[in-house]
Amino acid sequence: MSFKIFIAWRYLRGAQGGRSDNKFLRFFSYVAIGSVSVGVITLLLALAIVRGFSQEIERKITGFGAHIQVENIRNSPLENASELRSQITGHEAVVSVHPVVTEFVLLRRTNQDIDGVGLWGTDALPSYLREQLLTGSTDLQPSTNAKLIVGNQLAEELYLQVGDLVTILSTRNLHNSESLLSARPRLKQFQISGIYETSLSDFDKTYVFTDIVTARQLLQYQSDEVSRLDVMLEDVTLAPTTSLRLEESLGLGVLVRSIYEVYRGLFAWVELQEAIVPLVIGVLILVAAFNVMGMLLMIVLEKTREIGILASMGASQSGIQQLYLFLGLFVGGIGTIIGLLLAYGLGFLQDKFGIIRLPAEAYFMDYAPVALHVEDFLVVMVISLLLCLFASYFPARIASKVSPMKVMRFL
Repeated sequence: MSFKIFIAWRYLRGAQGGRSDNKFLRFFSYVAIGSVSVGVITLLLALAIVRGFSQEIERKITGFGAHIQVENIRNSPLENASELRSQITGHEAVVSVHPVVTEFVLLRRTNQDIDGVGLWGTDALPSYLREQLLTGSTDLQPSTNAKLIVGNQLAEELYLQVGDLVTILSTRNLHNSESLLSARPRLKQFQISGIYETSLSDFDKTYVFTDIVTARQLLQYQSDEVSRLDVMLEDVTLAPTTSLRLEESLGLGVLVRSIYEVYRGLFAWVELQEAIVPLVIGVLILVAAFNVMGMLLMIVLEKTREIGILASMGASQSGIQQLYLFLGLFVGGIGTIIGLLLAYGLGFLQDKFGIIRLPAEAYFMDYAPVALHVEDFLVVMVISLLLCLFASYFPARIASKVSPMKVMRFL
């Protein structure tokens, strides 16, 4: 071990000594180390929560709307759905393609309990919704009555339970009628077979699911017509580029949008958090670096005599400067390590037990999600140590300029 590292460590331990004249310096060193730790903890937890929000929102949205949606550009049903489905399936990165028939309808439990909902007919219930089922079954195949799966928020508003019978009224054919007075909505009775909850209030309250055959019959779709095709990819990050390639290959009249385009506003909100929050919280580490600078200046004042003695014994200016750089690095290193450990521990507890609760109607989830990434820990560690090292440079320069002759005069 070089004398510079040895002396720097002794100086740091000396500031923790029991002498009464070291009490203030000891307190200031605690503040410096603690501020570095708090800055590291806050920044890491902010990054983890923002990343957790992004991943959870993306998982929920893609669980409903797939990675890519293919629709008719004229806002009418897609014809020749089987042919389009075969074309899309052949593209690279495409895992599955599901036809969807969806229209807004009226759902009636009693004459007083009526609400507008989006009827969603599909050949297979999205896997995400199967995971979020609260009660009942995901089986949509009709027996006596057609099956319907509804969101928990809608079920609470209309007092629905599994096994209840409801009526759906479709008005899709009314605008084609010559006389609105003689036109009648199409009616069909459904049995509630399941209730799901995703904490996405706009979705849980709006969408109800049934099998695609029943939806076609009720909404008067032809056997090869769909409202859209939902495309799932190997990786959601491929959605923007794949959607462009699909739009080119499918030709005119077909609108292809990635999930990031369909829900642009929601993803823009998440991206804003990812961009701004780390910058704002990162100021804490900068403040911590100034605390390290202040502590080192205090040690320079406290150890002026020792610095003069070292210089008189042959220590070079660069050697004394490096000594104080090592001292700042020790303070930053200890604070950073404590911050990393505490951040990981707090993040793990939040991920495991959901300690921080959130209002689901505002944040689309009932607790703050966290996503702990190794690269975040490495980047924050490096930034914290570099800032502490840079903050040590000014006090180190002052210490290296101490004249041994002036100091020796007062010994």
